[in-house]
Amino acid sequence: MNRVLIFDDDTDILEICTMILQSKGYIVFTETSCENLLEKISPRNPHVIIMDNKIPETGGVIATRIIKKTENTKNIPVILFSAFGNVAQLSKDARADYFLEKPFDITELENLVELAVGRNAIHK
Repeated sequence: MNRVLIFDDDTDILEICTMILQSKGYIVFTETSCENLLEKISPRNPHVIIMDNKIPETGGVIATRIIKKTENTKNIPVILFSAFGNVAQLSKDARADYFLEKPFDITELENLVELAVGRNAIHK
């Protein structure tokens, strides 16, 4: 089963995303901060990471950069999501693989995660 790790400090968003993705057969893990970021990622071995831009501790851009420059995590696709209109530029600055603007369409979330999981399978 494919695993998704979501970082967001908004528990409502975490709950909604978890319900949506679990209904599609994903195993979903959630975190409300980026404290000890790599230690949170490693044991879960996610196929995809969804990262909120305004996540506490480092913020989504810096957290994504850390993920992308770390040997063990650099090939995990990251979807940066944000309620701010500049999410495309933030995603590029962070070196995220995809972006999603909040509020998001459920189908858009499902399709993006499916796309990212497929990309990850190619890199394994």
